Amino acid sequence: MPASRPAAVLFDMDGTLVDTEHLWWQAAAELAAELDLTLTDADLPDVLGQAVEHTAAHLHRTSRTARPEADLAARLNESFAAKVAAGTVPRPGALDLLAALHAAGVPTALVSASPRRVVDLVLGTLGPHWFTTTLAAEDTPRTKPHPDPYLAAAERLALAPAACVAVEDTPTGVASARAAGCAVLAVPSTVPIPAVPGTTVRDSLAGVDLGYLAALTPAA
Repeated sequence: MPASRPAAVLFDMDGTLVDTEHLWWQAAAELAAELDLTLTDADLPDVLGQAVEHTAAHLHRTSRTARPEADLAARLNESFAAKVAAGTVPRPGALDLLAALHAAGVPTALVSASPRRVVDLVLGTLGPHWFTTTLAAEDTPRTKPHPDPYLAAAERLALAPAACVAVEDTPTGVASARAAGCAVLAVPSTVPIPAVPGTTVRDSLAGVDLGYLAALTPAA
């Protein structure tokens, strides 16, 4: 008989639980304009779902600016944090799913490539009580697409990654979770995600319940 609840659920933050991917794009587009660049769809893979260092390196390389990459990264972080502080909106179904998991006592982790400052701002909107543990970009040596964040989250929950369901919205995040060995539920926010073995794609978190998540793990 299939399990009625997952062992644990590991959530990405930006674009998965809260509608912030467009804020990150705005921050990157504004900085690009300062560098006499105009972002296009061709820049999506290097902007959305990436760590700030990756996006800063992309803008540095593309613009050939003399400004150090570290300065560009700091500018991106400051701009994005200000936009998040001005208001974030949960994605459809996110709060209902978090409430159901919390009520059932299912361990959860927030696994973000955003800096701790931004994670804490979003937690102020969502509520930190939904999560057993939270990880920000500073909490692992490498961030997404490397497996480190999801491996660390599973370790904190004292579970094997294969017992966990990761919920993501970008190819970069999916790659991270899959590399760690998690089953993945992908809910694309901006960039399409192909359905491949080990990854289930849905349009929204609305209607996702505990049984649905439990059925995604091999143990179920």
